[in-house]
Amino acid sequence: MSQYGTPIESPAAALADPRTADNVVYDPTLSELREFAREKETTTEYGSPSYVSEHQSRNADLTENALDADFGAGDYEHVETVLDAAADREMVCLDRQLGRHPENSYVCRYYVPKEFSRIALSWANLLKPASEGAEPDFTTVQLPDADEVAIRVLPDEGFTAVLGTDYSGEAKKSFLRLFMLDAKRQGGLGLHAGTKRVRLQTGDRDGDGEDDLETVGQVFLGLSGTGKSTLTAHGLGLEAPEDATMLQDDVCALREDGTVAGSEGDGLYIKTIGLGPDEQPAMYEAATHESAVLENVDVADDGTVDFDSDAHTANARAIVRREHLPSADEDIDLPAVDQVFFITRNPAMPPIAKLSPEEAAVAFMLGESVQTSAGDPDSAGEAIRVVGTNPFIIGSEGEEGNRFRDLVADLDVEAYLLNTGTVGDRDVGVDDTVTLLREVSRGRVEWTDDPTTGLTVPDAVPELDVSRFDVGDALADADEQIADLREERREYLDEFEDLDEAIQTAVY
Repeated sequence: MSQYGTPIESPAAALADPRTADNVVYDPTLSELREFAREKETTTEYGSPSYVSEHQSRNADLTENALDADFGAGDYEHVETVLDAAADREMVCLDRQLGRHPENSYVCRYYVPKEFSRIALSWANLLKPASEGAEPDFTTVQLPDADEVAIRVLPDEGFTAVLGTDYSGEAKKSFLRLFMLDAKRQGGLGLHAGTKRVRLQTGDRDGDGEDDLETVGQVFLGLSGTGKSTLTAHGLGLEAPEDATMLQDDVCALREDGTVAGSEGDGLYIKTIGLGPDEQPAMYEAATHESAVLENVDVADDGTVDFDSDAHTANARAIVRREHLPSADEDIDLPAVDQVFFITRNPAMPPIAKLSPEEAAVAFMLGESVQTSAGDPDSAGEAIRVVGTNPFIIGSEGEEGNRFRDLVADLDVEAYLLNTGTVGDRDVGVDDTVTLLREVSRGRVEWTDDPTTGLTVPDAVPELDVSRFDVGDALADADEQIADLREERREYLDEFEDLDEAIQTAVY
């Protein structure tokens, strides 16, 4: 029998108060954390710390939660292992605030052995410190040098045990996973998505002699590495007084009233492969600031940084501070959502398509993209489907699809499918995508029904020849390929017993 009981009713309560525990360094500063990790650091040419981890991506196949899996004694032993470590080993413990919205703000408490302070340094740069004396809503204990890799989540207790991996992404997602679950329990939906605010001139509507500005709230759903961060942060080529401002990069909560609550208030966890001053100037500027923390980036002994190299992994990362990202706003919450975009890389899809609420739910359930090194490095580049482009869902995936459809319909949100890859063998460049986003934001796209895909696609777009992206022309044996794809999608959706029939029959 476990000393904590099996199942463990309150693992967080079994931990000693970190403010008074003799073996815990509580809430060290960022400078102190960096000093603790100095032996593992390579200092870059920019003065920032760089680290190389043994594990360089998430272990999704070794992650289980107690609501979707039948936890047994072995699972609770993993929890006991991290609790014992937190009681006996020299640990650092940080309290950070996740989110700012009153109903979506949480205190997150994170423990890790002091010798792995670089993980705490990375995570701490993403979030603001919690209020003094605050008690945790969520707790994670990470034990990177455990003999076995296992991530065990107790959702109702707000507790996550991370064993056997030193990947900092596991710490980050342990809290975001529970943040999204709570959003769903409140009637909204947690999204693996970025948010931005676009302000556009609409003319002198109030007669004061100056052009008025209209705000368009946008949400981008996509798997890591598919362009979500790039598009969320992109300025869309707008000039003052118009602008496009990033609010949130990775995870947010769509609420029933149409607001979208952000999660991480201080930093972003970005991919760095191919990062350069010409392709992504804003991200590059932040990643080359001395405040950035680089992970698994190729850094020479003399500090020279090579963002093009995958010497360690294609999933090289940087934690960058929001204040050094010109496109980032001080706010992380979107007051109202107007448009949702699903990012895909399916070559049988048009560069953009306008979706009905049911079709939007189909796109949500399909979550079609390509595998990236963030999920499974061995399968990078292969076609993949992840419901909601969100590999962190707890609970019924079909019910999430129903909830998404209902929210989009009730809030009268425009939904779009956005292909950032190729149409057939015709490349959809960043400039093409940005033009489409800008003109959709302005409402200047003329739409038509595509006989090949059955989707609503652009007929005319200012400053862009969309005819070259016609699926019927660009794709060999297009009708046959689309028919096969539609049938295969239909069979896939049939696997979700909780999914509403109206969504299953809306497959495109």
